[in-house]
This record gives sequence, structure tokens and C-alpha cells, in this order.
Amino acid sequence: STKKRLYLFIRSPDINFLSKFIYNYPSMKKKNKKVNAAILIIGNEILSGRTQDKNVAFISKWLNLSCGISVNEVRIIQDVETIIIQNIKLLSKKYNYVFTTGGIGPTHDDITASSVSKAFGRKYEIHKEAFKILESYYKSGEFNQGRQRMAWMPENAALILNPTSGAPGFSVENVFCLPGVPSI
Repeated sequence: STKKRLYLFIRSPDINFLSKFIYNYPSMKKKNKKVNAAILIIGNEILSGRTQDKNVAFISKWLNLSCGISVNEVRIIQDVETIIIQNIKLLSKKYNYVFTTGGIGPTHDDITASSVSKAFGRKYEIHKEAFKILESYYKSGEFNQGRQRMAWMPENAALILNPTSGAPGFSVENVFCLPGVPSI
């Protein structure tokens, strides 16, 4: 679950990267300015009821209590490119941080990474480090074309390492994209 991923993430040395980034983000240095965030859940499976969201409560608690970041809005949207782009653009301007879950896996409807690329006007390309991580994670012959799609990200995206499944998330500007599969 995302709860488990974030628990492992915040308990791992890699959390220092995210914590330092959040702390050093320019908006954090402005006095008396409250730092806020939005959570964007992307997935038709959530909207249809096939999958129950378990991410919002955990991410909200982590941001509010552990990071001092107020979650001011949560949205659940379809796997539709125009809707994802529109929401990324709007929320990234309105809030200091945006956390997304879902849509960065190996299936045909995982279009979050390409949509984030378009929202920020960046090339959509293979992230070499992500490719290496995924290639070493899977056994020989298991790193198929679908799994290779998880290495495609916006140009110059920063990786968010995932100790649970090997598939990294990424960040672009103030948007942090995390996997959304509840079983991970």
C-alpha cells in the first residue's frame, strides 16, 4: 500500500532528500507563510469503486503531522490526459506541493507521467537511472516492454526511490508522483 511505501520511504535514508527539498523550497523561507499541499488521486479504478483508496488518509497524516504541511484539497480524477494536465497545472499553481498517486505503472492506462510532461512543457523520455533500477530489480526476461514504460518520465525529473517494488516515483517542480497500487 502507499502507507507501507511511505512508511518505508520516511524510515529510509532517502527521506532526507525529500525533507531537505521541502524545507529548502523557496516558499518555506517566507516568514508567516503557511505551507500547503493538494493530493491528486488518479485512477478510474478508484472512481468505479473497484479499488478503495487508502492513500489520502496516510499521505495527509504524514504531511500534516510529520512535515507540517497543511493538506487543503484532495481530488480523485479519471485516467484522461486532458483532465490530468488541467488538474496538474491548476493545483501546482495554487499549492506549494502536489502529491499524486496512480497512473505511473506498466499498463496502457498509466498516463500520469506523460501528462505531467505535457503540463510542464517537458519532453517525455526514458530516465536512464530509473531504467537501470528497474532493469536490476527484475529477473532476466521479466523486464518486459510494459515494465520498461515505468522508466519513461518528464525530462529532468528527480527520482523518488521505492524500496517496496523497485518502481520509482518522480518529482517535477512542486509535483511529486507516487505509484498508487494498493498492494505494493
